[in-house]
Amino acid sequence: MTAISVIGAQGKTVDLPEEIFAAKVNVPLIHQVVVAQQAAARQGTHATKTRGMVRGGGKKPYRQKGTGRARQGSVRAPQYAGGGTVHGPQPRSYVQRTPRKMKIAALRGALSDRLSHGRVLVVSGFTTGDVPKTRDAVAVLTEAIGSLERPVLAVVHRDDEISWKSLKNVPSVHVLTEDQLNTYDVLASDHVVFTEQALDSFVTRSTSGPAPAKEESAK
Repeated sequence: MTAISVIGAQGKTVDLPEEIFAAKVNVPLIHQVVVAQQAAARQGTHATKTRGMVRGGGKKPYRQKGTGRARQGSVRAPQYAGGGTVHGPQPRSYVQRTPRKMKIAALRGALSDRLSHGRVLVVSGFTTGDVPKTRDAVAVLTEAIGSLERPVLAVVHRDDEISWKSLKNVPSVHVLTEDQLNTYDVLASDHVVFTEQALDSFVTRSTSGPAPAKEESAK
C-alpha cells in the first residue's frame, strides 16, 4: 500500500490500496470508457423534417411538359429553399455497451495516473461545524493544492451535505460523492481531493466489488 498524509490532521496518514491507486494505466481502455460516457450523456433528440413533413408544396409548381424545364412535383423537394432535408439526423440512442469491469479498470487507471503525478490528495474535512462555509472550504483546498486556477475534483461522502454546499458554487471545483466518481471527471481535473470519510467509503466499495478484467498475454 501507498501511504499519503492527511491534510488538516497533523502526523496522520492513510493507506491507498495498490489494486486501486497503483493499477496499470490502459490508455485505449480509458479512451473507450470516456467516449462511451460522453455518448451516453447525449440526448439524441435531434431531428430534421423530410419532404413529407414540411408544410406546403401540395401543388405542382408548373405543368409537367412543355416548359423545357425539368419536371417538379413540389416546391418542398430537397433542392428547393424551405424544402425537406435528405438523410438528416433523426432521434436515436448513442449509448454504447460498456461492461462494469471495464469501467472499474478505467477508473483505477485514471486514479493511478493522477496519484503517480502527486495529484491525489486527502483532507480531514473541508469545513467544521453545522453551517456551510465556502471561505473555509476554499482555504482548505488552497492549502492542499496552492491555487484554484485549474479544475479540481472534490470527492465528499454522500452524507456530507455541509461540504457539498460549501463548494458547489466555486467555479473551478467540481463536487462528487464517492459513489459518483468516474473516469471522465478524474481526467478532466488537475487534482482529485478526497475527504478522509469519502476515501474510506470509496475504498470499501471498490474492494468489495468484482475485480477488473485481466488482460490476456500477447501470443
